[in-house]
Amino acid sequence: MLRVYGRMVIAGHWRDYAIEGREDVALFAVFRRSGETPLYRIEKRPGLRAVQGGWSVVGRGGAILRRGHELAQVLRIFDRARFRIIG
Repeated sequence: MLRVYGRMVIAGHWRDYAIEGREDVALFAVFRRSGETPLYRIEKRPGLRAVQGGWSVVGRGGAILRRGHELAQVLRIFDRARFRIIG
């Protein structure tokens, strides 16, 4: 996760992050500016691991952009060839 975060910081797209641990989910959120809502949340939900995969990337509006069983597979959404920041 931090490798992807570092790459996006160097590119100037992301500037801050937050880590939160709850009883049912672990969150890694990335921000364009620290005072805003997160651009993306990378979530680990152990309760969904057997059904849909425990890892997911959630967009700003709450839409699940990618879900899977392996973190590396889910983080591929941020590959340079597939991912462009608009706005």
